[in-house]
Amino acid sequence: MNAAKRRAIFERFADNAPNPKTELKFTTPFELLIAVILSAQATDKGVNKATPALFRAAKTPAAMLALGVPGLSRFIQTIGLYNSKAKNIIAACKLLVERHGGEVPGTREELEALPGVGRKTANVVLNVAFGEPTIAVDTHIFRVANRTGIAPGKTVRSVEEKLMKFVPEEFRANIHHWLILHGRYVCKARKPDCPTCLIVDLCEYRRKTRLPA
Repeated sequence: MNAAKRRAIFERFADNAPNPKTELKFTTPFELLIAVILSAQATDKGVNKATPALFRAAKTPAAMLALGVPGLSRFIQTIGLYNSKAKNIIAACKLLVERHGGEVPGTREELEALPGVGRKTANVVLNVAFGEPTIAVDTHIFRVANRTGIAPGKTVRSVEEKLMKFVPEEFRANIHHWLILHGRYVCKARKPDCPTCLIVDLCEYRRKTRLPA
């Protein structure tokens, strides 16, 4: 895919959704961090069902740390892998209190030093909470980048690096949201909804679905 076609795709996304947002519900960088950790191998919808009660009970790292693993687990037991996530979150909260004064750090190095926080989670927090032009590649973005031809790659990291290379600077802050929402609702895994796709004429996928005759 050439640069002109990519730009046309990004411009359409921008025209359609000038200010895209994450579907995770949060009010502070700390709540965002916790929600993103919980969303690993889970749906945003499932996370959003569990977090309101949790955040009412514990709005800060210190308050969540006070819950302990058993207390936290009771709030998130409907989410997959909740036991390991509870352990990581409590350990992360301990570091946030001890090293960062209860605040979420704004650098990749400090974020990735927190238990349960990998590159993808750090990218989401940096982008959404701190406005950094990072791109968190999840399964939806990986699929869309490869299927459309925007940024094909065999690994998540290679797709991220290609997106950072190919996406013009003015679109980088929003490309994460555009691609994830496109993958979640239009360019779906089993059967892409090509007839309703915003970029169907620009996409290079060869097996596009068609409207029924």
